[in-house]
Amino acid sequence: MTIESLTVPDLGGAEQVEVIEILVAVGDQVAAEEGIIVLETDKATMEIPSPFDGTISSLSLKVGDKLNEGDQYGEIETVASSSFSASDSDALTKPEDQKQEAISSDDEKTKTVQEPVLDSDMKVDLVESSGFHIEIISVPDLGGSDQVEVIELLVKIGEEVDAEQSVLTLETDKASMEIPSGKAGRIEKILLTLGDKVSVGDAMIELRVLESSLQSEPESSLQAPQHSVAVNAPDSSSVDKHDAPNASPQVEDIKSSGQVHAGPAVRKLAREFGVDLSLVKGKGVRGRVTKDDVQHHVKNTLQNPTVSGLGIPKVTTVDFSKFGEIETTILNKIKRATAKNMTAAWLNVPQVTQFDQADITELEAFRKQINTAPNSEQKLSAVPFVMKALAHAMKDFPQFNASLSSDGQSLIYKKYLNIGVAVDTPNGLLVPVIRDVDKKSITEIAKDLTDKAQKARAGKLGLADMQGGCLSVSSLGGIGGTAFTPIVNAPEVAILGLSRAEMKPMWNGSDFVPKLMLPLSLSYDHRVIDGAEAARFSQRLAVLLGDIRYLIL
Repeated sequence: MTIESLTVPDLGGAEQVEVIEILVAVGDQVAAEEGIIVLETDKATMEIPSPFDGTISSLSLKVGDKLNEGDQYGEIETVASSSFSASDSDALTKPEDQKQEAISSDDEKTKTVQEPVLDSDMKVDLVESSGFHIEIISVPDLGGSDQVEVIELLVKIGEEVDAEQSVLTLETDKASMEIPSGKAGRIEKILLTLGDKVSVGDAMIELRVLESSLQSEPESSLQAPQHSVAVNAPDSSSVDKHDAPNASPQVEDIKSSGQVHAGPAVRKLAREFGVDLSLVKGKGVRGRVTKDDVQHHVKNTLQNPTVSGLGIPKVTTVDFSKFGEIETTILNKIKRATAKNMTAAWLNVPQVTQFDQADITELEAFRKQINTAPNSEQKLSAVPFVMKALAHAMKDFPQFNASLSSDGQSLIYKKYLNIGVAVDTPNGLLVPVIRDVDKKSITEIAKDLTDKAQKARAGKLGLADMQGGCLSVSSLGGIGGTAFTPIVNAPEVAILGLSRAEMKPMWNGSDFVPKLMLPLSLSYDHRVIDGAEAARFSQRLAVLLGDIRYLIL
């Protein structure tokens, strides 16, 4: 066994390249050419492969480190008898040899540039002018890669670009790279489309450049082979007419992000999330968009769907002052919180309301008898009776005392039984929670409810007093109405609405007799409770309220 150093190979002159991903850990077995780390420059991301088969024995870097060519970043334990193929030998060629090969390659490209030849299938209109060249910008040397995919077009027809501005992004198995224009000018044609496979020398764009700029502009380090021919420039109206028939609909529909400063790794992340980089505010150097910026944008989008354009569309803004005098009042904190919670519940919970009615004739007679007794200390309303009946029904139907898990894959059943009651206060609606309703008498429930309602109206109700509810009750019986659809207070799965009781003629099998009927409106989360269960629960509740003797069983 031998220990070999892992060093950063030739990076094409790039310095201070950032480590954006570590693909292995100490102790991992790797094969030659298997990626170990991923580096990112301003123009490309690249996987650095292992030059040997072996076991990673040490790594001396972390994500975010800056590396230069030749820096050692770890060690690998190899088998002494390992042999290298010709391709392995080429991969370990000395930097001096690589530079010499690059020079020879550049000489060949220079010869190509001097040839004023156009491919026969390229349609380039020659128009009369005296100061422009149309240049065919081609795919540069890709380091031996062929048939590389076009994954992003960064410019559109008619756009002005500078020499260093990227025009498209190519992706290999190990890296994605932005290809710069190489010349300053105006995009005349885009000769590629998304998904095309290209090789070195393939034409990318037609660029209209000033002849004067050919002498003054330095060549880009990634400048591609070019075919140039002198042509006469048209006036602006001619250019527009020339562009129209040649503009590919596929290209025109793509929103240009050429003015967005972001590296290939960031652009790839944005594509995976479906993020338009032009909408992301870059907080990096000179406004450059980073991965954190993309992730922050996605987080804000999910938390504020209506603001970001997702979810339901926003209501049209209307200037009401055009129609008459108005007055604007800011909503208080309670009303704002209620609006937010109710909107979230309505949008996230598929809600259905089951309507029913309960015969509370005997219950009401008993309640009045208790309240008129000489030694009665606690006045009773119908609500404590309903809460006690709910506690019994929830034990019979435990799914009403459950909550759906955050991933929607399981039910969380609660072994306690707390019921919230909506209280109307001067500042808005509050829902204090009465705990352990199943363990308390109706008188104790009434006393707790009175105390917390008074605290709520006085503005002294604490946050803890409104947490931990299993099901809620909203009573409008003191005001009126025959029925309504209360909104489920998620993550609870049901809420019971009470309307005003009224005397109705009810058929007993032989005669119509007057009965005091209490309207029940049971809204429920249809993900947890189906219609049949809701109907059975509602009927069970009606039976309990119809004969309160069941409450002591």
